Amino acid sequence: MDYTNCTLCPRACGVNRAAGELGYCGLPGRVRVAKLMRHFWEEPVLAGPGGSGAVFFSGCTLGCRFCQNDAISREAVGLESDSKALRRAMEELIAQGAENIDLVTPTQFLPDLLPALTPRLPVPVVYNCGGYERVETLRALEGLVDIYLPDLKYADGALGARLSGAGDYFSVATRAIEEMVRQTGPYRMEGERMVGGVLIRHLILPGQIENSLRVLDWIGETFPKGTVLVSLMRQYTPMPRVMGMPPFDRRVTEEEYQAVLSWMYLNDLEGFTQEAEAASQSYIPDFLNSGKES
Repeated sequence: MDYTNCTLCPRACGVNRAAGELGYCGLPGRVRVAKLMRHFWEEPVLAGPGGSGAVFFSGCTLGCRFCQNDAISREAVGLESDSKALRRAMEELIAQGAENIDLVTPTQFLPDLLPALTPRLPVPVVYNCGGYERVETLRALEGLVDIYLPDLKYADGALGARLSGAGDYFSVATRAIEEMVRQTGPYRMEGERMVGGVLIRHLILPGQIENSLRVLDWIGETFPKGTVLVSLMRQYTPMPRVMGMPPFDRRVTEEEYQAVLSWMYLNDLEGFTQEAEAASQSYIPDFLNSGKES
């Protein structure tokens, strides 16, 4: 697995990133890290008093119009690194007290990441991604990732095409999540902390209740209770690229949130919800001040 003829993500651009050619992710074949920090705002089973050791990678293979991390996903801020430096950075976060290593949008740099994950780290490794992943790529991570933290954004193909340029999102992401569950098995807890398994995030979008219901239906119909956890997120915050695109230029209403929440309970799904205060830009890290933060 390398950066030549790159097919790491479902876009399968086929460009030679090792030679500096740019595909959909917008970055050549050299790992770039936008932010290293202990992150205290993940789900409570992940971020305890020590926080998650978050490694935010530059670039993105999805490119959602409503992305809160545009500074790194599109502007590619950050510093170039290599596998050895990446390993040292993760070990430093652990030394600072991080309870896991949280790899955020890492797929475009997998050839550099794989060596950094060997030998196994002494804390769980979390693969935090948009869910739009190739099964063949995920198989290279088997045995190296303890917790998969994918999004499941869309069941509606037209919505996926409009907001993320991915009309095939649902079929691709559901196959990817099934592969993640195959690798990890049912979620596992040690005390109050998750140490293995899959936690699926779903962000409620304004005016798109039906999309959310279909996502939750798929999870409930596909996995027996006790297999996965679900994080139902209401933190949608209108970002500049959706202004003038109603209804995406507003926040989720209380009525919309309650409708989706009720459906989560009807599907008997286990997991987490968010307070209305989560829909605030104050929770977005300062990526323009790239580097280390604890």
